[in-house]
Amino acid sequence: MAENLTPPSNFVQNAIDEDLKNGKYTEGIHTRFPPEPNGYLHIGHAKSICLNFGLALANGGKCNLRFDDTNPTKEDVEYVDSIQEDVKWLGFSWEDRKFYASNYFPQLYEYAVELIRRGKAYVCDLSAEQIRAYRGTLTEPGKESPYRNRSLNENLDLFARMKQGEFPDGSHVLRAKIDMASPNITMRDPVIYRISHTSHHRTGDEWCIYPMYDFAHPLSDAIEGITHSVCTLEFEDHRPLYDWLLDSLGFDPTTRPRQIEFARLNLTNTVMSKRKLRQLVEGGYVSGWDDPRMPTISGLRRRGYTAASIRDFCERIGIAKSNSLVDVAILEHCVREDLNVNADRVMAVLHPLKVVLTNYPVGKTEHLLAENHPTRGGHHYVPFGRELYIDQADFMEDPPKKFFRLKPGGEVRLKHAYIIKCEEVVRDAAGQIQELHCTYDPESKAGGATASRKIKGTLHWVEASSALPAEVRLYDYLLTTDTDGEVADDFLSALNPKSLTVIQDALIEPAVRWTAAGTHYQFLREGYFCVDKDTTPDHLVFNQVVGLRDSWAKAQKG
Repeated sequence: MAENLTPPSNFVQNAIDEDLKNGKYTEGIHTRFPPEPNGYLHIGHAKSICLNFGLALANGGKCNLRFDDTNPTKEDVEYVDSIQEDVKWLGFSWEDRKFYASNYFPQLYEYAVELIRRGKAYVCDLSAEQIRAYRGTLTEPGKESPYRNRSLNENLDLFARMKQGEFPDGSHVLRAKIDMASPNITMRDPVIYRISHTSHHRTGDEWCIYPMYDFAHPLSDAIEGITHSVCTLEFEDHRPLYDWLLDSLGFDPTTRPRQIEFARLNLTNTVMSKRKLRQLVEGGYVSGWDDPRMPTISGLRRRGYTAASIRDFCERIGIAKSNSLVDVAILEHCVREDLNVNADRVMAVLHPLKVVLTNYPVGKTEHLLAENHPTRGGHHYVPFGRELYIDQADFMEDPPKKFFRLKPGGEVRLKHAYIIKCEEVVRDAAGQIQELHCTYDPESKAGGATASRKIKGTLHWVEASSALPAEVRLYDYLLTTDTDGEVADDFLSALNPKSLTVIQDALIEPAVRWTAAGTHYQFLREGYFCVDKDTTPDHLVFNQVVGLRDSWAKAQKG
């Protein structure tokens, strides 16, 4: 489990401290992470995972993983498996505390029967559309259902027959009997059970009625002994219902769970709605839930974001009581800081331009020493020979002032190697630059007589015969707008057509030949890259994780 034993400084921790001071929860702090298995987790869920597991760690408590699987029409075992993988990858463990709301279906049913017995729930025959119409508005009270005053026995009989499967979907619901004039619309007799003749991924066809999330959530918390139920801000209006259910069923106020809300994560240039992410996947706008452009944890992992960088990001942004928009550059800064320390350096040429060293011996190859990392140390050898490749952007025939890369008659130093001078530009029949003919200074490498000669430009390069061909995938933001996907009504119109650029003919030094998927490198002068899962021994594929420029860090210094 990720180590974080220092209590965080935030309003949730303050609430926990106050509860402990007042003698509540003497058995210890117990939180939970309660995902719905209807999609893949995204960076917003990572914030909740870090918060809930982090609070448990900091307070010497426990954190459960509980799947709120109360809607079988949208749930799948695929999502259950992916959620477990994501939580583990982030560095947290639920130990032996993996639960499902479906574990409690018999108990939840009995709680519903008890509400009926106490006159706090009734079976309603109104359709979904009629219930919405009866609910009223923010300025007008709702209207009572004509079925609200059914007798106790009739309600018990109808609910039992709902359970037995006598009625079709939508014909009856069980509603809490609260207050149709409440200023909080959530409290206007909310539906707590509905009929759904749908097979459940865990219980099969055992049930044809299913509890609503607002009913299952607080009672599952209470059953598990949760002390602090930390939810996102959209559940603030649901807290009175959370408390009403626990009050109505007689749970002890000194031990029952307490709901606390925090602001969800909104990230610039990023789609943060599970429904919209599903739309991207099902519409073929991305290659899947783990497409490296997606903000899903699986997508970020595949792209090359590290668990440590995501935990760092969640800690840096903290939690708040009101919604705000976080700059995605902060997330990029966190992963850049992590990879700067941990990623080895290699040379890769994304847009190759051939260089022939006319005074270098034909057929000769030497191996030059290159450092793996400037602070962690380590070395590897890079081949050097008569024919090389540099990046096309590193040569200009008519350069502007202060262009310190290669130009006709100009000199540059090749990283780890020699100083070269451009003598001739060779063109093809169409007039396009085909290659550069250069000369090298044999005494200019480390230890040579002219090694200390001052040259302003240093270029990365690869040796032609040993360089490995690779596919390199460059990524830009999924959305062109700097708002988030929730703000844009038609978010599909804001999709960035240049969010993915695939380079098929990149060349990389041979040191990366046998690296496994998930391995990170800094391509010198290019950015940080990660070996993609599509890589095979015959086909290297790299994902761009993040560039070298850090706009957020620069802004902080400015």
